[in-house]
Amino acid sequence: MKKIILLISLIVLITSCSTPKTVIQSKKVIKGDWTLDNITYSKEGTFNVTLLNDTSKECFEGSLWHFIPNNNTGNYTISNTDCNTGSRFFRFTIQEVNKDNGLYAFLLKPTNEKYKSDDYNRGFRMNLSELSDTTMQWKQTLSVDGEPFTINMNFSKITN
Repeated sequence: MKKIILLISLIVLITSCSTPKTVIQSKKVIKGDWTLDNITYSKEGTFNVTLLNDTSKECFEGSLWHFIPNNNTGNYTISNTDCNTGSRFFRFTIQEVNKDNGLYAFLLKPTNEKYKSDDYNRGFRMNLSELSDTTMQWKQTLSVDGEPFTINMNFSKITN
């Protein structure tokens, strides 16, 4: 009897800690290569924004992104010659925040080329607001002068 209770408890523990099916599906969709087509803001105007503590909107637009979901790693490459070009590496996590509306949290943590982080407290949390076989959108909401300010990063999948 004790073995049965222990077995049932173990099964409940394992299933309660497992990755939700929708997150697994999202990782399958995100796998591969993407282009960051454009970045828009929720307010009109000219803003001097440094994204991901790296570079400007103009440098990020047109960058190529590669996601490897089986080990939650990836990289992006800045190719605009007016910018600091080259590849940057990261780890990422997708977490389901709200099952009713399919809202996901996306955490991106910069690393070195061996996917090790020098600063364990540094990372960027965004909402994965759209993900399909062809498009993806990240939204990051900040506070500017006490008002919400949203940065939208719009990607398209590169098909081979």
